[in-house]
Amino acid sequence: MTTSIKRTRLPGWAKLLTAVVILIVVLLAALRLLVFGGLDDVFGTEEHDRSGPTLLKSIQDMSRYDAASGNFQVVVDLEKDAKYLPDAIRGTRTLYVGAGTVDAYVDLGKVGEDDVKVDEDRTSATLNLPHAQLGKPALDTEHSYAVSKQRGLLDRLGDLFSDNPNSEQAVQRLAVKHIGDAAKDSKLTDRAEANTTDMLEGLLKSLGFKEVKVTYGA
Repeated sequence: MTTSIKRTRLPGWAKLLTAVVILIVVLLAALRLLVFGGLDDVFGTEEHDRSGPTLLKSIQDMSRYDAASGNFQVVVDLEKDAKYLPDAIRGTRTLYVGAGTVDAYVDLGKVGEDDVKVDEDRTSATLNLPHAQLGKPALDTEHSYAVSKQRGLLDRLGDLFSDNPNSEQAVQRLAVKHIGDAAKDSKLTDRAEANTTDMLEGLLKSLGFKEVKVTYGA
């Protein structure tokens, strides 16, 4: 005698619920891989450099003498808040260490014929040069880094759909500004003028001049 075993069929709503649960689990697993950087390893992505050739657009002759360079470091604490919303919901705060350099130079291209005087014996020379100037601050991205990043829930969700969720342009611009302001308050231009004077004195004395006088203010 054979006994037949009847399988209990799941109702339609149970099948639908099971499919929804499986779909949610798959989506959460994919999101976890995406957030923690494991998705590239799963699909074995490769990087290909398809950049075109680099073109030389122009050449600019330089007449300035870079006489000094200052190395600066600043800690930027940038906070952005939203009105009527707590920081846990909407808001960002970034602590960023910015390192950069500022060059100080003397523009020798502005020296005219009247600014250089040589005596008849060619043993004494007087030069009147323009004051040293500061160049544009240059941020050293290799030695600059974010110490901490705090983002609200809405900002974190926005980062998932952003093309550049790790953008640090705002704090980098602020770091460059602070470095430039610090260079203005330093004595970098004084050092540049002193180094330029030493360079010209050594050069002209090696050419036979016994007395060399360098002034600034042209």
